[in-house]
Amino acid sequence: MPKKGIAAITGIGLAITLAGCSGDTTEDPQPSDTPSAEGAYTTREVSDGTTDFIVVDNPGDGPDLSYSAEGGVTLLDEEIDGATYAFKDMNGNGELDTWEDWREESTVRAEAVASEMSIEQIAGLTLFSSHESSPGDGLTDPQKTYLSESHLRAVLNAAGSDADATVPWVNEMQAYVETLAAEGTPYVPVNFASDPRSTAGSGGYNADGVDISRWPSNLGLASTFDAAYTKQFGEMASAEYRALGITTALSPQIDLATEPRWLRVDGTFGEDAAAAAELASAYVDGFQGSEGSDEWGSESVNAMIKHWAGDGPGEGGRESHTDAGKYGVYPGDNLDEHVSVFQGALDSAAIMTSYSISLDGEGNALFEDRMGTAYDNGLMDVLRGENNYEGVVVTDWGVMTGATDEGAFIGTAWGAEAMTPAERYVAVLETGHDMFGGVNDATYLLEGADLWQEQYEAGERDIDALTRFQESGARILNMSFQAGLYEDSFLDPEESAAVLASDDKVQAGYEAQLASAVMLKNDGTISADTDWSDKTVYIPQSYDNGLPGLFGPGEYTQGATLDLEVAAEFFGTVVTDEVELDDEGKVVSYTTPDLSDVDLVLVGMDSPKTGTVFGNSGYDSETGEYYPMSLQYRTYTADGDNVRKTSIGGDILEDGTKENRSYFGNSVTPSNEADLDTFERAVAAVEDSGKDIPVVTVLKANNATIPAEFEADSDAILVGFGISDQALIDVVTGGYEPSGRLPIQFPADMDTVEAQLEDVAKDMTPYTDAAGNAYDYGFGLNYSGVIS
Repeated sequence: MPKKGIAAITGIGLAITLAGCSGDTTEDPQPSDTPSAEGAYTTREVSDGTTDFIVVDNPGDGPDLSYSAEGGVTLLDEEIDGATYAFKDMNGNGELDTWEDWREESTVRAEAVASEMSIEQIAGLTLFSSHESSPGDGLTDPQKTYLSESHLRAVLNAAGSDADATVPWVNEMQAYVETLAAEGTPYVPVNFASDPRSTAGSGGYNADGVDISRWPSNLGLASTFDAAYTKQFGEMASAEYRALGITTALSPQIDLATEPRWLRVDGTFGEDAAAAAELASAYVDGFQGSEGSDEWGSESVNAMIKHWAGDGPGEGGRESHTDAGKYGVYPGDNLDEHVSVFQGALDSAAIMTSYSISLDGEGNALFEDRMGTAYDNGLMDVLRGENNYEGVVVTDWGVMTGATDEGAFIGTAWGAEAMTPAERYVAVLETGHDMFGGVNDATYLLEGADLWQEQYEAGERDIDALTRFQESGARILNMSFQAGLYEDSFLDPEESAAVLASDDKVQAGYEAQLASAVMLKNDGTISADTDWSDKTVYIPQSYDNGLPGLFGPGEYTQGATLDLEVAAEFFGTVVTDEVELDDEGKVVSYTTPDLSDVDLVLVGMDSPKTGTVFGNSGYDSETGEYYPMSLQYRTYTADGDNVRKTSIGGDILEDGTKENRSYFGNSVTPSNEADLDTFERAVAAVEDSGKDIPVVTVLKANNATIPAEFEADSDAILVGFGISDQALIDVVTGGYEPSGRLPIQFPADMDTVEAQLEDVAKDMTPYTDAAGNAYDYGFGLNYSGVIS
């Protein structure tokens, strides 16, 4: 793993002979590994149509430099073994300061800058912006405000991957922050960050497109059972991130998926701790290395593993973004296994902590604090103390805001609602955090700094506020230095275009998608022996009622269960249902086509959907009751013997008793129950046709799914975790022999789901099909049978 700064890339010694610099210099012998280079650096001017900037090409292994053509940066020359190298004078003093010398270790440079900064300036570095989703608007006034007045430098890019919009925005912002540097205000470039954006089978700004290469979800990478795919993904995706100006990845998500109903299982590496740790390490190595090496370089991106120390055991599968899911429970006393995944990747540049309040099986705080992880001293001591983690620790978004705060939109300061904003910042700094997600304004943080200083002066703290802030400042700045932002923060549009969605990356991503597909059942339909190019396939239609959430009501959608245009590339003819819609665009009826000439039925199905991340799912606000999360398509009523009648988690009420969040006796129906209706309609149509037409079920899975409702009538079942319809159909038609295996168990029924413990892996009874195959962790078929 990369542990060195830019000096590790260049190998150039520390002796300096500066042209135009005052003061004496010392000639030190050059290290024996100093590269041999000839000539001098060259400069060229580049424009993206909005911003003009200078690019400096240094000789040999010297890093490229860039700076605004209109800013105040000048160059300092140095001769090394007959070659002339350039350094940026970023404070205009005519001298090469320690933090300006790209041969110094990144940590040394970061400490040098932090030592020159005030609490107010460092406070800005600790802020991580709210979601910025419109780069096409250019640099906006609100962005200028938080950059100049709050000194914020970590910007979350939540937009798409359109280089034409993103590259000018990045360059304009980087040029702007150059102008903010002045005497007493050191230059700090913008560190752009992003949530995962490369998943093939997801929506939002991850939608299908040709802007970047597309890969399986984390769960799909896990289903390959080959860490090489994850390492390759990291290496290629990081290059694409850098081409978009992104230098910090808010990933990988490495929570252990021990609770099968949890709404974010698809973002994990599955439920095996050892495998997840291996993949976490491969992901971090891939992102933080550069050009195939394990050293920091021009393609390196800071990785941020999340969510310490595991958001996976949400009670009943509810999600900790919301009040309904704020309790993570450990009835199996299994915290250590969740922590072990993170221990596999503690060389990540940063860690994001979880929202959850961690409770033991009796409903008591796992440590002393009945509060979310950011406020939990015991859980954070495991990270900073027991595991000696020295990187940047970041809160998740909204953690500094209480749900009842005036004007709160997202408030997730679970357990800290009664604190003042200043008290929250003091508490979170005390647990060892450095940055605060989703905060654009430093007002309350500066109040916290004053409070910290008051406590120090009263003898209640060991270090003063400035020292504490400079500790975080040095860690934060190190991310910018080790990624080379101080040298080269501008984007050449032509170079970005050559990197993004290049043929090698697109092909590698598609091959990973193919390798991740899991075949659970096959009567011989899926094989390399059939030429489908002149055959007819029937792909039925379905609809989803949608689920409400923080951002609005549920969105009703309807359409073919697999992409018809993609299918047409593999089959001679594609037929589908005739759809009758009402005035609101909702389905009135489907009419199945004549299947006389149909050779194959392909039914796409999504995992059953009973919740959304921001939907406060699991709680009915109209009735004030909790309801279950389900892994089956038909309505589920939680009245079995294994359903808890008293929840583990719950708020402590005014009378000292604990709220009961049990959903016993209540029911839930998935928003996409129609997927099963569609499957049954297709099976009935085949029976009515009198023909022996094979039915292949293509499950697009985000969670474990109970196969009992469709397995018996399926001739073959193929599962994809975050992969494209093209990859799924390619495997079905024999273009690639299935090699993936389940990274999670597929349970027999909801009874075993209710019996399992949220924090314990692989503790369900897996579904067993008619052939006697158990859909357990690690199961999958190829053409020859069970993969060993």
